[in-house]
Amino acid sequence: MPTRRETFSIETKEELQAIDITDRVTRIVRASGLKEGIAVVFVAGSTCAVAATESEPGLLESDIPVALERLAPHDGRYAHNVGGGDANGHSHVRSTVLGSSVTLPFGEGKPLLGAWQHIVLFELDIRSRKREVVVQLVGE
Repeated sequence: MPTRRETFSIETKEELQAIDITDRVTRIVRASGLKEGIAVVFVAGSTCAVAATESEPGLLESDIPVALERLAPHDGRYAHNVGGGDANGHSHVRSTVLGSSVTLPFGEGKPLLGAWQHIVLFELDIRSRKREVVVQLVGE
């Protein structure tokens, strides 16, 4: 079964920034020439995440950040922050909970997403970063 891999970079600006990458992933699937299969969208980094969710401002700018703050507070006590670590222990915990990849089917040369579903990259670190996103396709 054929595979394809494409990588692209994203410059993030701030903690809790949400970036809709659905169009980029869709272009990669279409350009691959594969019609049916599975796509894995992976972000390399331990303070970043990828999720399939609705790309709605209230959700991305308020609901998810508020939930993450309850789950892993910015000012919480993290062993990672002690002894020379930087102050981003909460970022690592948040990334672990959300996950660094999403797997989704594609058909007819496009991702098979729900009506409101998008692929969103979340910057969770306390500083801007250059993120590498890998899209790995397996199909025919």
